[in-house]
Amino acid sequence: MIVIGCAAGVWQLNRAETKIALAANLLARQQMPILSANTQFWSLEEVHERRMTARGHYLPHSAIWLDNRPRPIPAGGEGNTAQAGFYLLMPFQLEGRDEVLWINRGWAPRNNDRRETLPPISTPLNVISVEGIVFAHPGKVYELGADSKVLDPNQSRIAQNFDLEREAKLHGWLQAPFILRQEESGAQDGLLREWAPLTTGVNRHYAYAFQWFALAFSGFLFWLISGLRQYWRRDVVNGD
Repeated sequence: MIVIGCAAGVWQLNRAETKIALAANLLARQQMPILSANTQFWSLEEVHERRMTARGHYLPHSAIWLDNRPRPIPAGGEGNTAQAGFYLLMPFQLEGRDEVLWINRGWAPRNNDRRETLPPISTPLNVISVEGIVFAHPGKVYELGADSKVLDPNQSRIAQNFDLEREAKLHGWLQAPFILRQEESGAQDGLLREWAPLTTGVNRHYAYAFQWFALAFSGFLFWLISGLRQYWRRDVVNGD
């Protein structure tokens, strides 16, 4: 019990330190010069976690609504993290380039009474500029089985997860090998973009570590007290 408690406590502390290091690295990369998606074809390694701008127009007919996504709560913010909703992934045709960039436009709440009803959002159809941070994917959730349905590339749909390679094959277009998570929070389009920082949950890891170390300490006390009681009983039996 002592070994398990200490090992689990150290593991929780390491997880907290990893989150802090990742957040520091992300912040440092965001301070680097802003890249432009319109200047060249970028690889994921070149732009991962970098700030980027893109100019072009949305292709709303091919949007993907990622289901079962908790509401993002910013640092020090208030809200119900248990509220489920969608991430709206929408393809973005880059201006002056034969290339499409998928953009995570933000979060919208789900209709609890009618699950298939999509939340009302507005999408600009003119040429606009979007700024955000580059990520490999929008995050994954557990999914039972593989989606084997025949998909219409020109029809928006609800999905559990997002696969860049699958979308490129489905649409047959040149596609950036990453997504851009939009950071603008002032746009009145019905989407929430107050993204939670990577350090979210650090205090929870510290609390878990305390519990595991407390369990290890309790095991030590149990061993010590029970050992002393056996020692005293043996002395009584021996007449000492």
